[in-house]
Amino acid sequence: MFKKITFLFLLLISAFWGYSQNAQLSPLSKISLLTVGTGEELAAKFGHSAIRLQDPTLGIDEVYGYGTYDFEDPNFYLNFTRGKLSYTISRLPFKYFKYGYQQEKRWVREQSLDLTLEQRNAIVTFLEHNLLPENKKYKYDFLFDNCATRIPMVFEKTLGSDFDFDYSYLKEHLTFRELIRLKLNPNTWSNFGIDLALGSVIDRKASPYEHLFLPIYVYEQMKHTTLNGKPIVNKETVLVDIPEQVDDSPFYLSPAFWLGLLVLLVGYITFKDYNNRERSKWLDFALFFITGIAGVLIAFLWFATDHLATKANFNALWAFAPNLVIAFILVKKTIPKWMLTYTIFLTILLGITCVLWVFKIQVFSILLILVMLAVTMRYLYLIHHFRKEISIKK
Repeated sequence: MFKKITFLFLLLISAFWGYSQNAQLSPLSKISLLTVGTGEELAAKFGHSAIRLQDPTLGIDEVYGYGTYDFEDPNFYLNFTRGKLSYTISRLPFKYFKYGYQQEKRWVREQSLDLTLEQRNAIVTFLEHNLLPENKKYKYDFLFDNCATRIPMVFEKTLGSDFDFDYSYLKEHLTFRELIRLKLNPNTWSNFGIDLALGSVIDRKASPYEHLFLPIYVYEQMKHTTLNGKPIVNKETVLVDIPEQVDDSPFYLSPAFWLGLLVLLVGYITFKDYNNRERSKWLDFALFFITGIAGVLIAFLWFATDHLATKANFNALWAFAPNLVIAFILVKKTIPKWMLTYTIFLTILLGITCVLWVFKIQVFSILLILVMLAVTMRYLYLIHHFRKEISIKK
C-alpha cells in the first residue's frame, strides 16, 4: 500500500511538473550542461548540447534538449529539404538520454553550474514555458539556431547581464566552413556533399559568439564564462567515457578513389578519341548530365529553400544546370555550331571557379580538383573537335 501511495504521489508531482510554468525547486536541485561527442551518422558528426535538471527532493532527473524533430510531421522530407521543418524542444529522463548515447558509443560530459535557487527556478520556468505546445516548435537553422546556440540563449535570457562570456581563450577565429570541417574527414562523401551544397556565405569569419553553433565550443566557452564575476562552472564530470570514433572506411569506398578513376577514364577515352578523330557520345552525355543534375540541385538549394548556408554557391559555375539539357543534344548525330561557343563558355566558367577559390571568395572541397581536371580535359577536347567539324563543313 505504501508503494502504491508513493507511486501515485510521484505521478502527481510529475503531472504537476510537466504543466507548471513557475518552477519551485528544492534547495538540493542542480542544473548542469551536458555535451555529447560525435557519432557515426552525419547528423551526429557535430555533437549535441542539452541542459540537465536534478532535484532529489522532488525525484526529478530530466534533460531538456533543443533540435529534435518528428518524422511523423506532414511533408517531413519536403520541409526538411526546403529548410521549413519545425524543430522542437524536448524533455526526457536522464537515464534514457545517457543510455541512448552509450548505445551510439558517444562520450557525454557534464558541467555543473554554480547557480542560486532563484536562478535555477528562472531557467526551468523558461524551459517549461518553451515546452508548451504553442511555444515548443521553432524554425531550425544549422548555423544560427540549433541545439547548441539555444544553450547560451537560455542562460542569457534568464541570468541577464551578470552572465558574461570571456572570448580571450580563442586563439584564432575560423570561418564557418573551417569550423564545420573540424570533425569531418575531407576524403568522405559526406564532407564532399557538404562542400557541394554549402555556398560562399559560410566562408566568412565567424564571430566568437557565432563559434557557439558547435557544441564543443559551447562546452569550452562555459569554462571561460562568469556569473556575477565568478566562474559559472563549479565541477566537470565525464558521464560516458568513450573515445571518439575514427573513420576507418576502406580507401576504395572513398570519393578520392572513385574521382581518381573518373580522371583516368576521361583521360583514356579522350586520348583514344583524339587518336581516332571521333567523339564518345556516351561519355559526353554522362559528364554533362551529371554536372547538370548537380547544378539543378545547387540552384534549388540556393533559390528555392530557406537554408541560409546554401546561398551564393559558386559550385554552380562548374556544375552548370543547363548541361542537363545539353547532354541530350550531345547524343544527336548533328551538333549545332553554337555548341563550340557554349563549350568555350563552360571552360571560362571553370577558370572563374579557380579564381574564386584562389581568392577564397568560396573555398571548395579539395576533391573538386579531380572533378575539374576531368571536365577540363573533356571540354578542351570538345572545343578542338567542334572546331574541326566546323572547318570541314566549310
